[in-house]
Amino acid sequence: MAVVAGIDIGGTNIEGAIVDDDHSVGDSVKVPTPTEGPEAVAEAIKGLLEELGAEVDGIGVGIPGPVNAGVVTTPPNLEGWQKSVNLKALLATTLEIPVEVGNDVNVAVLGEWSAGAGKGSQNLLGVWMGTGIGGGLILGGRPYNGTTGHAGEFGHMIVRPGGAQCGCGHRGCIEAYAGRNSMEDTARRAVDGGAASTTLFSIMEDKGKDRATSSVWVKALKNEDALAVRLFGEAVEAVAVGIASVMSLLDLDRVVIGGGLAEKMGEELVERLWAAVEPHCFVPMDSVEFVVAGLEDYSGIVGAAALGRAGLLLGG
Repeated sequence: MAVVAGIDIGGTNIEGAIVDDDHSVGDSVKVPTPTEGPEAVAEAIKGLLEELGAEVDGIGVGIPGPVNAGVVTTPPNLEGWQKSVNLKALLATTLEIPVEVGNDVNVAVLGEWSAGAGKGSQNLLGVWMGTGIGGGLILGGRPYNGTTGHAGEFGHMIVRPGGAQCGCGHRGCIEAYAGRNSMEDTARRAVDGGAASTTLFSIMEDKGKDRATSSVWVKALKNEDALAVRLFGEAVEAVAVGIASVMSLLDLDRVVIGGGLAEKMGEELVERLWAAVEPHCFVPMDSVEFVVAGLEDYSGIVGAAALGRAGLLLGG
């Protein structure tokens, strides 16, 4: 039996664990994400694998940004990276074992499809709501990454032409309304311009946070903060329009909602999205199941390991 590790690279931390054939996750190890660039990240992963204390036959890696044949393009929130980096080749050389690399949300959706809330689905959309808005697809019972690895960029579907500026440079993207960073920036502009007041930033201070995390938004919503309620309503509507469009185009059987907001809000978020999708959707709503991601923090690790194991099987 091959020993495979799943590695999840984030802007703050890199986390990894050994994952068995049945997708059960062993003890995980977390290390800070280096800011010196890809070579430093490769060395950090090498150290992480040593900490796991097992001889690993191969790994799978999830990383933000488009990935095509192991080449990562402009990964967001990672300092010191060039426009394109062949991470698969770099890691294979550094670690001297087989490596597979995929987009972090695509990999997380693969994890949910393999062992979580997406298991058994033939046509699935995963939507991850966090700092940004990510997505992934399973079509015809197989992961779908598209021609260049860009498939599943749900957050950059345009729902309001000429609308709010998105970090990608376009206007009207879902992420411009529903990504936590975008929502926080909108709240700051409203407060600085005297158009609104909010408890969001005092909650941030109380929690010792430097950004409005999912837990900050949830507390503000529970406090019925008027600005938070309005911005979150706009976020739900933007995501719902996108989901409805994908459902009408692809005739899905399941939608999995993951990410930090799903972890904090659970079924409440799914129910809100379902209700907001229905007025916009062409296909029958009763043919699609809306569910919360079931693996929580381990979606990415499980999916990355599944990717790595598939690579070993194909390579062998």
